[in-house]
Formats: sequence, C-alpha cells, structure tokens
Amino acid sequence: MTDTASAQLTTLAQALQAFERGDHTAAALSTLARQQTTLLTALPPRYSEVLLNLLDRLESSALFSEESCSFSQKDLVANLTVWVEKAQGTLDVIAR
Repeated sequence: MTDTASAQLTTLAQALQAFERGDHTAAALSTLARQQTTLLTALPPRYSEVLLNLLDRLESSALFSEESCSFSQKDLVANLTVWVEKAQGTLDVIAR
C-alpha cells in the first residue's frame, strides 16, 4: 500500500507543478488530488482534511481575479507544496 501511496503522491506533486506552469486548471488539479484515495487512506485523517480544505479554496480562488479573492493562488500553491513535503515525510515514517 505504501508503494501505491508514494506513486500517488508523486502524481499529485507533478500535477501541482503542472498547475504552477499553467498546464492544469485548478479544477483539474483538484479532481486529480481527490482521486488519490490510496494516498489519502495511508495518511492520518488530518492530512485529508487539510488537503480538501486547500483544494476547496484553490477552486474558489479560480473563480475570481487575484485582487478580488480573499486568498491568493500563490499562497495556496505554497501551502499545497508544504502539504506534499509533509505527506512524503509521513509516508517515509510509515514505510519504516
């Protein structure tokens, strides 16, 4: 299960990078992230809660221009990047 979770985390990290480059929409990133069920099951429940909250805000921010939104996509992407890093660390600990 950890191998599959790791592979799904890699997929999510690559999708996040694609979003940053403008190759994915917020909706596409969110959909892909929500489909990584093995990853979300392998991590403690709080990881799912945080990820889903960040994805909801990212989707909402995509509906507005940067100026009219109460949170910036840049900050959300930075938070998602931190989430990926922490998730990787947690998976590493679980795998031991």
